[in-house]
Amino acid sequence: MSENINQTNDGMRNPAGRNPEVAQMKKQAVADAGKVKAAAAEFEEFDETLLSGKNISGEKLSLLQDLMLNVYIELGRTQMKVKDILELERGYVLELDKMASEPVDIYINNKKIAEGEVVVIDKHFGIRITNLIDTGKRLDSI
Repeated sequence: MSENINQTNDGMRNPAGRNPEVAQMKKQAVADAGKVKAAAAEFEEFDETLLSGKNISGEKLSLLQDLMLNVYIELGRTQMKVKDILELERGYVLELDKMASEPVDIYINNKKIAEGEVVVIDKHFGIRITNLIDTGKRLDSI
């Protein structure tokens, strides 16, 4: 069987009985394959003052006022073997890695936010805050 094939002016072969518009679309697709369409990306304006904590409105903070957070004070640390821990008794003194004059660390939800010194008020311990960690450093640790 022989197939009747016509050749177009541009050298493309067109089998008889096929739509010439389809051949033209294929030709255009081949020509467009090398072209790239690009456009500049557009983004919303970013307000960096929100990161510094200077632009926090009272309305936004009022939503968080009843939120309970875990606050703890770290006097110091030490490492002990399990054997030594099992031998602990009443009156045993643990030596910590900080000097008595060094500030204690104040943590809220496992993030250090301040340093302070231990005070005694009417038989109760308290902490006087002496240094707040920089807002930028606190945000970086989140």
